[in-house]
Amino acid sequence: MSFRILRSIFVSAIVSITSLSMAQQYPERTVKIVGPGAGSGTDLTARILAKSLAKIWQQSVIIENRPGAGGTLGISSVVNAPGDGYTLLAQSATYVINPAVYKNQGFDVLKSLVDIDMIATTPYILVTAASNSAQHVKGLIQEAKAKPGDLTFSSAGVGSSTHLASEYFNQVAGIKGMHIPYKSTPEALQDVISARVTYMMAPYETAITHIKSGKLRALGLSSKVRSEISPQIPTIAEQLDPNFDINFWVGIWAPMATPDNIVQKINADISKALQDPETKTSFTNAGITVRTMGQQQFAKYVREEIARYKVIAGKAGITPQ
Repeated sequence: MSFRILRSIFVSAIVSITSLSMAQQYPERTVKIVGPGAGSGTDLTARILAKSLAKIWQQSVIIENRPGAGGTLGISSVVNAPGDGYTLLAQSATYVINPAVYKNQGFDVLKSLVDIDMIATTPYILVTAASNSAQHVKGLIQEAKAKPGDLTFSSAGVGSSTHLASEYFNQVAGIKGMHIPYKSTPEALQDVISARVTYMMAPYETAITHIKSGKLRALGLSSKVRSEISPQIPTIAEQLDPNFDINFWVGIWAPMATPDNIVQKINADISKALQDPETKTSFTNAGITVRTMGQQQFAKYVREEIARYKVIAGKAGITPQ
């Protein structure tokens, strides 16, 4: 056996041993999870997860909010971070929507980040102000058709998950509305409450408090089945189209250069964190359903969702900028 081959085997062995050692010791310091705006559904989900991971890792896990540009600012910061497992990304369906609305993000998410896993999912609630005359989905559709193009809908920004969820609803319902984008979900929701905007497809956990307080009226849930926590809210599927199904979900990613052993450890520890009874209760109380699918299945799902949202964006006439 030649010296070159022996040296290659030796180097490979050293790299493997070093990588394994890094994974076993990880994390040795604070881990940062980059997310969108404070108060969003993604932010809430990430904070619940971070608290549980901190207990497992015996290290601080902090959330860094990087809102703006449809989430691309936060995503870009993780793309450019060291691939050592100490900077992770928590992002919603916005992650798979961006390729449909941005011509050039400055990076390719499929080549720049490694999919770790989905952590949770929650339905959107189609909401309107309590003062609005529409009492159900068909009532809103009738109002929209009576005043073509006059009704407005809000979102957390152009190309955000709440934007595309509303566009999907408009397409299935056969209506058109004027899109009013905001910088965050809470801001967008506030103008629905005040009736300055007609409706919004809002993440469950950010809308339910306002629904319970009587400030908002829930017209329909975006999932195919009713919520176990709020069974009184009918689904859009049962009122409009039995195939209607679109949900808000949150996943975790890391820079592509992150060693596979560390990626696998993060994946395993996230699964462990999500099984913690206190963590599960926190998610349940927020109306969030824990959902993991494994790294390979999640990677497949991400690619399928990118294709799906390109179709929705195309039908909505959204031209990639």
